[in-house]
Amino acid sequence: MDWAKLLDGRRLQDTRYEERPNRPSYLQDADRITFSAPFRRLANKTQVHPLYENDHIHHRLIHSLETSSVGRSLGIEIGDWLEENKKVEAGDRHRIAGIVGAACLAHDIGNPPFGHSGEAAIGQWFEDRFSEGRALFAELEPSLQAEFNEFEGNAQGFRIITRLEMRRNKGGMRLSRGVLGAFTKYPVTASVKNRLESNYCGLKKFGIFESDMPQFEEVASAVGLPQVIHEKGTSWRRHPLVFLVEAADDICYNILDMEDAHTSGDFSFDAVFKLLAPLAELDMDYVKDMLPEEAIALARALGIGNAIIACVEAFKENYAAIMDGTFSGALIDVSSKAGEFQEIKILSKERLFTSPRKTELEVQGRNVVHKVLDGVSEIYEQLQANGWQVTNLSSYHRQLIKAAGVDIRDVDSPYTALHSLADFTSGMTDRYAVKVARMLSGG
Repeated sequence: MDWAKLLDGRRLQDTRYEERPNRPSYLQDADRITFSAPFRRLANKTQVHPLYENDHIHHRLIHSLETSSVGRSLGIEIGDWLEENKKVEAGDRHRIAGIVGAACLAHDIGNPPFGHSGEAAIGQWFEDRFSEGRALFAELEPSLQAEFNEFEGNAQGFRIITRLEMRRNKGGMRLSRGVLGAFTKYPVTASVKNRLESNYCGLKKFGIFESDMPQFEEVASAVGLPQVIHEKGTSWRRHPLVFLVEAADDICYNILDMEDAHTSGDFSFDAVFKLLAPLAELDMDYVKDMLPEEAIALARALGIGNAIIACVEAFKENYAAIMDGTFSGALIDVSSKAGEFQEIKILSKERLFTSPRKTELEVQGRNVVHKVLDGVSEIYEQLQANGWQVTNLSSYHRQLIKAAGVDIRDVDSPYTALHSLADFTSGMTDRYAVKVARMLSGG
């Protein structure tokens, strides 16, 4: 891969755009993301603890901002190293840092309410409907069903920023193609991914809907992503900066989940400090006169700094494989701090993600999501039955469209209808989902 192409500052579907020296595209991209409604809604979307009333607990917006901060730090370090080794042009370290920072800002923009449990709830609802064979679902060809019954926030995020937001169906936010390349963790459609047998990290999930392939193909061609043509379909290798975006996310959610666990009372000070202290290279004597929350905050800050250093070194060590598209893994997992992060992941899996309050709220969230889908899907079934004409809908369903704010533009087939339904449901905040569910149930 060639850095001159990978850092492409030209905009998606915008042939008239010319980048200005004092206003580079990656800064405009960050601003467009920051001021967008989907980004703003992340303030009321779950990170780990759904519907939590403690204001100090992370939500998706704060997590995205923190991830962007770490991503910029990773980008400037790698950019400086690339400049020193004459692999990029002088000054490109700032472009690399800006591209990674902007992609990090958007990395969770497609996540539904209630976090990963919300993703699972949406997927399960669609899977149940497909198995029932109701008309709206029975007409969708099987190869496209996985886009819904394996609902994926990464693919929804790409759809939002390249299609739905700002310039609908005309490039969306029209972000630069370098940023869009760095955003796309899984450069493959669901239908192709499910036909392949591969351990490549970019095929772990799918990140592109079939309907959004024209936008992705423009990005992939512009930035020069290696195309892999299989007997069963086509996929692409990851943009090298994806690994920095992923590392920033890994660093933030692992470390900050521990701080949140202490703040929420799920974990004791001793349990959290024991995990963070080795990562921070900090001992108990140094923090003995601090309040518990101060000691945890210091360990978090130092731990993030050391994790950045470790991931930068891991990128350098694996540079050749990253650039030829053969590297398959997470930087944090091959770094010198892999052991410390593994300990955090084990505790999170065994105790944090299974805490009674979190489990109870995830059950509530699932029922809320299913209630919303049950009620709103009636609109699309009625549209199908009435030849996709809004004017033929019952007065109730027209009222529901208005009351809930359902966007039915471009709906003219089962495929577009189901995507519209998924757009609406996944776009809701946790609290708005609860409100709509109550409205639909008469509560």
